[in-house]
Amino acid sequence: MRLTTKGRFAVTAMLDLAMHAQNGAVKLNDISERQNISLSYLEQLFGKLRRAGLVDSIRGPGGGYILAADAREISIAQIITAAEDRLDATLCSGKANCHNGAPCLTHDLWENLNRTINQYLSSITLQTVLSQKDHHSGKAVSLTHIN
Repeated sequence: MRLTTKGRFAVTAMLDLAMHAQNGAVKLNDISERQNISLSYLEQLFGKLRRAGLVDSIRGPGGGYILAADAREISIAQIITAAEDRLDATLCSGKANCHNGAPCLTHDLWENLNRTINQYLSSITLQTVLSQKDHHSGKAVSLTHIN
């Protein structure tokens, strides 16, 4: 699976956004400080997340970013796919041309891994992760879409 720092930071930033969105738009500078992710990197990531329809930007004083949908509706797979451009454990990007124009010996293994990972990450939402985190800390948090 091609999960890089970009995908991990995108998930972290989206979780931070979901946690702090109850008070209105969240500034990238605040996420940067809380999560120790460079502001310029966040700007790149949020451009991709906005184009994918996962966040909305609010301009002007008090501006920043909000979730484009309820935290229960945004999957981790959507976030990673927006940041990474694809989820793929194969070297051939899912094409059957990975070894001299034919599938390699392990192609089906990696294809099945891709499918399993994608199904798992598609079943996990921002709310799921935050609920698990809060369950371990004893805090209850319910997140909703804010307009």
